[in-house]
Amino acid sequence: MTGKKKKKKVFMNRMKNKLLAISSLFLIGFLILIGRLIYINAKDGSQYEKIVLAQQSYDSIEIPYRRGDILDRNGTQLATSEKVYNLIIEPKNILQSDEVKEATVAALTKYFDLSEKEIEKALEDDSSLYKKMLKKISYEKVQPFNEFVATKDGKNVKGVWFEEEYERYYPYGSLACHALGFTVSGNVGQGGIEGYYSEELNGVNGREYGYLTQELTLERTTKAPVNGYNVVSTIDANAQNIVEKKVSAFMSETGARNVSVLVMDPNSGEVLAMANSNSFDLNEAYEDSAIEYMFETRNIDYLLTDTEVKKYFAVKEGEVLSDEKATFKAMLENKEIAASEKIKNLPDDFRLICLNKAWRNYIISDGFEPGSTYKTFTIAGALEDSVLNGDETFYCEGSYDVEDWTINCHNHSGHGTITLEQALMYSCNVALMRIALDEGRSTFSKYQNVFGFGKTTGVDLTGEAAGLIYDEERLNNVELATSSFGQGLTVTMMQIGAAFCSVINGGDYYEPHLVKQIVNEHGGTINNIEPTVLRRTISSETSALLRDDLFDVVDSGTAQKAKVEGYTIGGKTGTAEKLPRGNGKYLLSFIGFAPVENPEVVVYVTVDEPNVPDQANSGLGTIIAQTIFEDLLPYMNVYQTEDKASAGDPNVGDQTATPIYNGTAPEEQLQQDMNNDDASQESSDAQGGPEQTPQEGVPSEDTPNEDAPQENAPDEASPPVDNPEGGETQ
Repeated sequence: MTGKKKKKKVFMNRMKNKLLAISSLFLIGFLILIGRLIYINAKDGSQYEKIVLAQQSYDSIEIPYRRGDILDRNGTQLATSEKVYNLIIEPKNILQSDEVKEATVAALTKYFDLSEKEIEKALEDDSSLYKKMLKKISYEKVQPFNEFVATKDGKNVKGVWFEEEYERYYPYGSLACHALGFTVSGNVGQGGIEGYYSEELNGVNGREYGYLTQELTLERTTKAPVNGYNVVSTIDANAQNIVEKKVSAFMSETGARNVSVLVMDPNSGEVLAMANSNSFDLNEAYEDSAIEYMFETRNIDYLLTDTEVKKYFAVKEGEVLSDEKATFKAMLENKEIAASEKIKNLPDDFRLICLNKAWRNYIISDGFEPGSTYKTFTIAGALEDSVLNGDETFYCEGSYDVEDWTINCHNHSGHGTITLEQALMYSCNVALMRIALDEGRSTFSKYQNVFGFGKTTGVDLTGEAAGLIYDEERLNNVELATSSFGQGLTVTMMQIGAAFCSVINGGDYYEPHLVKQIVNEHGGTINNIEPTVLRRTISSETSALLRDDLFDVVDSGTAQKAKVEGYTIGGKTGTAEKLPRGNGKYLLSFIGFAPVENPEVVVYVTVDEPNVPDQANSGLGTIIAQTIFEDLLPYMNVYQTEDKASAGDPNVGDQTATPIYNGTAPEEQLQQDMNNDDASQESSDAQGGPEQTPQEGVPSEDTPNEDAPQENAPDEASPPVDNPEGGETQ
């Protein structure tokens, strides 16, 4: 018994020793582990902390940048961005208690246009921390809510906050709408300065990050947004307003398919004003108000004859218009149906056609036959290359034979013997044809290029067209003759405006532009856009001679309606008959400058199909320009230099356009030449011949749409007729 007890005691002692040894080992290992952790924490603790925190939940809020302003040359805001707020609720936090829910719902219904039903529906997603309830709320609505929440009564309002963003705003509505353009979702510029300078106007969004630290406190890190630059335009808001008021008054009293006005500084190429009739509110660019004018009774015929609209209703040979489109077309043609009713029933694709038409900037995007304003450049080139010396006389008997053609002057009775100055004053087609034929194709083509016709001007706007001219190879005698007085070719208003500035400023061709400076939000200069002389067109001597001759055109010639008492004004009229010839539809124009001694401003007006019985005899382009000069010159501090207006020549005035061609119109010849070239190209390709490059100004299948001629362009083939009529009055 004693032996057993002794053995048991030895066993217990042995177990205790083993347990003590094992415990000691565990303790030593634990101490080593703690030591190791202390070492790691001291050495790499911050690194591991970042890894842990990166795996924890966090939130991120985007902070929007502010798109830069567009200012006029005097600092007036034409486009700006205003801060607005989106109302965000957090259902999970609102539903934390009945007390919080009741207080929050009551506050939301009181201060915002929300019903309890709308809020309850949003709260159904009880785990959500983000529900956008309202968009683009003004600060005036947000402020009273925030003030209430800060009081004792609003302490239980939880889970409501406001997301900031910016909304584009145009303080003057439709002012300079085609020059400015507008923005669509995401700060994407659409047309005008907004489109061309969108990258400079846009900034970079910032972001606010929130995360939990190791002490479980919320830390926030903010990366500030970078706001966009402000763009200082060359537009003068007051000059623009003067122009638009005059155009609006004309459209209300008389009306036309379109009226456009371009005002430029001839000594810098800066555009001071750019206006088209039928403007739209930039704040509502997509609304029905932008296109409503198209469906008014007096304008519906213009809409139905628009190129894109005719394509919309066109059918292939042997097919008929669908019932849906036929019904829609009948509704448009019915002048008893109100414009508002027609707009309600527009198909989406047709609405888009109308919107694009409303947004289109005629001044840079539409080609047209310029008529007699082009005579200025024909004479300028001939003088510069010494084809003329200024002392020539011409005899006009009312027509001129060119090869197999008899091409008439607008005055069938003839002007008799006239000087070069009188050729411009009376706008004699015969004299101009003789000048162009003396120049020859090489010289005439040279100055078409020098003055920038047949190519874009480089103006800082999107959508510029190049127009269409006969290149040197195709300038045969007939084409040379008709081009001399601005028929059978197309130009844009911007091309004529920039070229005319060079004629009267001493010969410097400035690149036209609408922006003069880019600055940051603090006013610091990022980029000064200085006037750029691209080339010399004519000498200062030729320019001085033409200024005097253009003064005589206004003083005693076909532009006497442009006179403003006290001022010396020079200029040139134009009246081009639109295709198809003989339809009685004209595009009237006048381009003028003042003062003649030291030109400070150029005003160019076009009137497309005015609503008058005798379009060609109206001189409406000149009349509108006169009303603009009357208000614009005093505003620009242009001083009067004349005591009284000259009596002029009462025997010279608006002259009715008369038939010019006795045969096929030259536009068809250009089309035929192009077709022949296409056939030759196909033959050359089939035989492995060399690839040919299309000539400048002549469209091919690869010609971009924006450079394609418009509806009255020279390549638009009209049906062959035995006696087509073409006219050019002034």
